[in-house]
Amino acid sequence: MAANPIIRVENLSAGYGDDVLLRDVNFTVARGEVFVILGGSGSGKSTLLKHMIGLYEPMSGRVLIDGDDIVIAEGDARNAILRKIGVMYQSGALFGSMTLLENVRLPLEEYTALDEGAMNLLARTKLELVGLESSCGHMPAELSGGMQKRAAIARAMALDPSILFLDEPSAGLDPITSATLDELILRLAKSLHITFVIVTHELASIYAVADRVIMLDRGRKGIIAEGDPRRLRDESQDPLVRQFFRREAEKVAA
Repeated sequence: MAANPIIRVENLSAGYGDDVLLRDVNFTVARGEVFVILGGSGSGKSTLLKHMIGLYEPMSGRVLIDGDDIVIAEGDARNAILRKIGVMYQSGALFGSMTLLENVRLPLEEYTALDEGAMNLLARTKLELVGLESSCGHMPAELSGGMQKRAAIARAMALDPSILFLDEPSAGLDPITSATLDELILRLAKSLHITFVIVTHELASIYAVADRVIMLDRGRKGIIAEGDPRRLRDESQDPLVRQFFRREAEKVAA
């Protein structure tokens, strides 16, 4: 557990209707950490992330962002918490009818009273941070998948959040583009001191960027491993954890 965590998840239970996906989950995320949530399909990775950013209300438990409970916060208090976080969804979720500059400017229009010139300047600065300063006037459809993901990260950074949540950032990308995105994440974490919470099952990316991981399992409805991914690969006594990190196939009965 981190001594002074920026995120604390306490006794979180989550699911849909009577279907409980996660039960009594507890963990913390340290400031400046690149923290990865992983697990097999249906283990609750994206569900957990959506609870952490306040999209879903848990069955029980708390999610504290910098000490404030996002579950119960309302009005201005909730908006203050939301300004501390940025989110990049799996698809990128860029608006196809807007240029990259207009996409990145959207959070500034919603949450600030800046004039258009100041908003454009800030949006250009964020695009420059992800290497897209020359593509401000392009539409999302004119960009590659990797460029769209980088633009989505720029938009997530528009309000200078202290935490960035990335949902499957490498999904649909070739290995070279994925590695380039990993390098960007590490550079932003180091240069801007941003805390990253990343949902992924891509082993190459996990080994490249993660300071620490938690692994979820649907059968056990919670965390089955936590720590450095290489140590879990080499030292875990749990067969499911070893199988995941060593990319071993399931044994099929003859």
